[in-house]
Amino acid sequence: MFDSLQERLGQVFDKLTRRGALSEADVTAALREVRVALLEADVALPVVKDFVEAVREKAVGEQVLRSVTPGQMVVKIVHDHLVETLGSEGEALGLEVPPPAVVMLVGLQGSGKTTTTAKIALRLRERDKKKSLMASLDVRRPAAQQQLAVLGEQAGVRTLDIVPGEPPVAIAKRAVQTAALEGFDVVLLDTAGRLAIDEELMAEVAGVGAAVKPHETLLVADAMTGQDAVTVATNFNEKVGLTGIVLSRADGDARGGAALSMKAVTGRPIKLLGTGEKLDALEAFHPDRIAGRILGMGDVVSLVEKAAETIEQDEAEKLAKRIQKGKFDLDDLASQLRQLQKMGGLSGLMGMLPGVPKIQRQMKDAKVDDGVIKRQLAILSSMTPKERRRPEIIKASRKQRIAGGSGTNVQEINKLLKQHKEASRMMKRVSKMDKKGLMRHGLPGMPPGGGFPR
Repeated sequence: MFDSLQERLGQVFDKLTRRGALSEADVTAALREVRVALLEADVALPVVKDFVEAVREKAVGEQVLRSVTPGQMVVKIVHDHLVETLGSEGEALGLEVPPPAVVMLVGLQGSGKTTTTAKIALRLRERDKKKSLMASLDVRRPAAQQQLAVLGEQAGVRTLDIVPGEPPVAIAKRAVQTAALEGFDVVLLDTAGRLAIDEELMAEVAGVGAAVKPHETLLVADAMTGQDAVTVATNFNEKVGLTGIVLSRADGDARGGAALSMKAVTGRPIKLLGTGEKLDALEAFHPDRIAGRILGMGDVVSLVEKAAETIEQDEAEKLAKRIQKGKFDLDDLASQLRQLQKMGGLSGLMGMLPGVPKIQRQMKDAKVDDGVIKRQLAILSSMTPKERRRPEIIKASRKQRIAGGSGTNVQEINKLLKQHKEASRMMKRVSKMDKKGLMRHGLPGMPPGGGFPR
């Protein structure tokens, strides 16, 4: 998300920060480009107008124009207003109530409500240790209730038993009663959607809301729908009363204008972001971190959090012991590639590092993609355990067999083996670098003895 906006704003601010001093005309020209960039990113026109005016007021002040680093000051002002537009501070789900807390998910058909319901339930189970009960109120769409039941099995979360012909309000009441009797912490209600907003849909959702009085009413909106998402958010907020927004498919939207617009238009916070198809691909929404990503400042905090969540401690300790012994086989390489994949692949990590939009563009131009990791894992899976332990036995005939089994070619296998050989050589060097070795040889780029040149 925000790829095109990040690229455009990066170009604008590159020009500004290269200049020693800024005139009012420079700031005006830059803000004109910011305005175009926001409009191209599908940000609603009233939001763009307010945003640009608010930035202009501060950016043309004496304090900025006479600042030691005026370009950086303008970037800071834009960053602060982005944070303000996105919601100042991240807001968690308000579930600190006597159980069961009721969460109702609303939205149009196809916005990802059912999958998001299961994602939230899994997140509550794994991160907050809360026991959730999911219930599908969608009695119109064929197999909608069965879909939630299947997702519940995958997530290890209980779903309410299906009673054919039961109306949505009755299902919602039964879900809350069951949760209260059986000691559930949270009830997640997946309501029905329509292809477009109509009175019947709003009446049904409002009826469920009146019957169970949810603590959270979350709009699930597809980030890829752009301006339409703002209209949908406004209508649901007026008719039903939202407490928050979940943006689904945020990984597929290159513009991101919906996120910038919805908070400003509805006054309701974006609480969660759906970042992929898997059930664990759901993130908390942090406005300051998102603003940092948009302006190429990175999001190191999220990167560290993601690493802590995905890196398995046992695996890490096992690998550390092997490296100390100078061992690093193809099984170890496969483990590292899987960890990288869990953290969002190369593109996901690069998006969180500060100052790398240009490098990302170079990677894109060089056609470096995350498909490489999938192909490498396919190659490693096509090897026998013995081959992964002893790569030196992989000769021509074995390479042909591995290529056939993984749908790749011999050149890719050679490249992977070379990559492993270099990594293995580096691991052996690390294993020899005990304290004496460090003092004797020095670190690369440092003089022997470990001291700095005077």
